[in-house]
Amino acid sequence: MSERHLAAVPPRMLVAGQRLDQPTFHALYEAMPPGTRAELIDGVVHMPSPVSSDHGEAQVPVIMWLGQYAENTPGVRAMDNATTILGWKGELQPDGLLRILPEYGGRTWNERGFVCGAPELVVEVAKTTRYVDLGPKLDDYQQAGVLEYVVRAIDPDEIFWFGQEQGVFVRRPIGEDGLYRSFVFPGLWLDPLALVNGDTRQQRAVLDLGCATAEHAAFVTKLAAAQGSA
Repeated sequence: MSERHLAAVPPRMLVAGQRLDQPTFHALYEAMPPGTRAELIDGVVHMPSPVSSDHGEAQVPVIMWLGQYAENTPGVRAMDNATTILGWKGELQPDGLLRILPEYGGRTWNERGFVCGAPELVVEVAKTTRYVDLGPKLDDYQQAGVLEYVVRAIDPDEIFWFGQEQGVFVRRPIGEDGLYRSFVFPGLWLDPLALVNGDTRQQRAVLDLGCATAEHAAFVTKLAAAQGSA
């Protein structure tokens, strides 16, 4: 069989490093054995190694933080490891995300049980994947139009918070009081030391302060008005 003929044969399984479009990747991913983990980043298949205990422990406070904000903000949903189709060359599974529901004026939509489009905020936990999360994956989220991107890195412990400015991610500085504040989700405050130390009580206390602000109340009112006009 000639090399030309071989090149024309469609792939039958996912292999790290393949270049695929999103529909082909998705079809192959669904046919892979249970437990397979894969993402399509800018048209390239990535198959990360099994998740370490450090990664699993670090992800819990992240999801608690996002979930607490969603509980206090009708129209906003937190998600954990949800398949997110960014476009023709991207299908990722963020460790966490916050999205405004489409009926409240959000930018994403549901299709066949999957999130489509760029979520307003995405969070990744990075240890062995630090290069990918702060490299190709950051570029993919930026190009897709994700508005805010947070990376909780491990070894060393660091928080990277990026926001879109004219189509480019710019790293946000921490506040003088040692807190991060979301530009997209008013009241979404983060104590980075509490997050990296797993101090969920302090994390909750800081977020409660954010959700008690006039800015958060105005945001909730805005979301409700968007639903009413939909």
